[in-house]
Amino acid sequence: METLNILLNGTLAAGDYIGFTFFTGYMSMLAASIFFIVERGTVNDKWKTSLLISALITFIAAVHYFYMRGVWLDTHESPTQFRYIDWTLTVPLMCIEYFLILKPAGAKTGMLSRLIFGSVVMLVAGYIGEAVVPAQNVMWGIISTLGWALIIYEIYMGEASKLAAASSNEDVKTGFKVMRWFTLVGWAIYPVGYMMLPGNLLSGFSGNIDLAYNIADAINKIGFGLVVWNIAKGATASEAK
Repeated sequence: METLNILLNGTLAAGDYIGFTFFTGYMSMLAASIFFIVERGTVNDKWKTSLLISALITFIAAVHYFYMRGVWLDTHESPTQFRYIDWTLTVPLMCIEYFLILKPAGAKTGMLSRLIFGSVVMLVAGYIGEAVVPAQNVMWGIISTLGWALIIYEIYMGEASKLAAASSNEDVKTGFKVMRWFTLVGWAIYPVGYMMLPGNLLSGFSGNIDLAYNIADAINKIGFGLVVWNIAKGATASEAK
């Protein structure tokens, strides 16, 4: 009865490690937003927009995590709708970051369009498989993975990769390599979580999909922004010499 009262009152219970990650998620991402906004004043003008985008990504995530935390504490059910609203806003912004850091090297809007298209396919198909027709989540998961694969192709073998390799800015070259590792390895946590859905490949795993998603969000959004910040700081210092 005591446990039931705790859940109904929306209180974080001892041992609720998933609820803990919702709390730490929105606090850490809010702190990251403040950091990126403050640091925006320490870089050259051409890098300010990149840091602003980094701040927007973590701020949007912080707001959604605040609401997702409430859903979890009140119901102990996955806040799927809030999560996909968050991703629909933040993942395309992360694609824009690629475009912004490569724009001085000659990036065109066609590259940005391909990255955003891949992200839309990934997210829409993922949402359909997870929330609309979960009985067909394997098929929609494959379609979602194709969207992610398009992004991977663009940053490893497509125009983005070629522009980064040809850039005269060593900070951009190094940072781009780290950013695409986040997209390849860090984003891979999401399909692992997705495969834990009922009827999917890892459905027998005794974990929780929200734990996988929460960890991935914190690593990817904050880490991605820190890489952009490091590029901006390094490039600003080099340009000052």
